[in-house]
Amino acid sequence: MARRYVTRAAPREVLEVDWRLFGEMSRGLALRVAAGFDPDLVVGIAKAGVIPGAVIASILERDFASMAVTRDRARARPTLVTAPPPSVTGRRVLVVDETCDTGDTLKLALNAVRKLRPDEIRTAVSFKTGAYQPDFVGLATSSVIILPWDREIISKGELVVRPEYAAYVPADAAARTSV
Repeated sequence: MARRYVTRAAPREVLEVDWRLFGEMSRGLALRVAAGFDPDLVVGIAKAGVIPGAVIASILERDFASMAVTRDRARARPTLVTAPPPSVTGRRVLVVDETCDTGDTLKLALNAVRKLRPDEIRTAVSFKTGAYQPDFVGLATSSVIILPWDREIISKGELVVRPEYAAYVPADAAARTSV
C-alpha cells in the first residue's frame, strides 16, 4: 500500500484592521496617489472597494462612482455585476479595491473601464496580498486581512464573528466593541 502525503499551507499571520488603522491607511494611500496621479474620478469596486474608494475620493476632493464585481464562491473567477458609469469616458480614472491577490478582480474592472475609453486609468488597493501589482498600494502583506466592516455578521439576530474568520479571532471577540 502506497503512503499518502498531505501537504498543508503554512499558517498565515492575521492582520485585524480596526477603523482607526483603516482611516490612517486610507490617508496614506491617498497621499501616494496624489504624489503620482491626479484622477478626475475615483471608481470603487463594490462591495468592499467602495469604502476605501469613497474615502480616497473625499480626501482628494474628486468625484466618486462605483461598479460591482462578485464571486459566487471563494476562488471562483469574478464576474461583472454592474458596469462602471459612462462618466469615465475621457477622464483620468482611479479604480480602487480593498485587497488584491491574483489581480483577477482588478483586471476585470480595468477591462470594463477601458471599454468606455477613459483618458488615463490607474489602480489602487488598501492591501496587496499576492503577486499582482496595482499602481498604488497601502500595504503589501501575506497576512490574512480582517477588515472592520467584514469581521462580523448578523446570525439569528446576534452579531457573531464571520465563520471564515472564527479560527483567527478570539471567541469573545464578537462581544467586544471598539471606539
